[in-house]
Amino acid sequence: MNIWHDIDPKRVTPQLFTSVVEIPKGSHCKYELDKTTGLIKLDRVLYTATYYPANYGFIPLTYAEDNDPLDVLVLCEEALVPLTLVESRPIGIIRMIDQGYIDEKIIAVCTSDPFYSTFDDLKKLPDYVGDEIRHFFRVYKSLEGKETSVTSIEGKEAALEVIEKDMRNYDDYMSGKFKAYEPLGENEISMDIRVAKRSENK
Repeated sequence: MNIWHDIDPKRVTPQLFTSVVEIPKGSHCKYELDKTTGLIKLDRVLYTATYYPANYGFIPLTYAEDNDPLDVLVLCEEALVPLTLVESRPIGIIRMIDQGYIDEKIIAVCTSDPFYSTFDDLKKLPDYVGDEIRHFFRVYKSLEGKETSVTSIEGKEAALEVIEKDMRNYDDYMSGKFKAYEPLGENEISMDIRVAKRSENK
């Protein structure tokens, strides 16, 4: 069984989906899906003095623009163990560029968490929540000589659009119609970074 592929499609919709946890909140280790076996492998221990600000994983039956399943941060008061299945509801999205690839990460809430389940849009949470996520993804690879740039954090509607897109991409990928994404050119990256910086300075 490979949980990226082997799940009832009824459990993955843009509005409500099953997330697969790879990394517990508070972890200093970067675990990720081994796409061949469907198991979780250790990618690396983070070089920076940072930890994951939320439970981190992916949405099955999706294919994102970094050629992996669509990433998701699941807000929950507790740290969840790897390979836990979590019913999740999207409330926002963080858009990044990571080593030349567009890297979009859904921000969702655990529907069985008594606190976070009450929120239906990231804009209703304290600004600190988004600020902490933004800061983490800006710096977590800095000591590895790898560049990441956060271009924007947006609300629920943007998240729904990306999930729908990446579900369609997955169907095309599995049917053999899909060609892998290529990294952005230098001009495209520079433009996205400039737009992001202008937005931050407003």
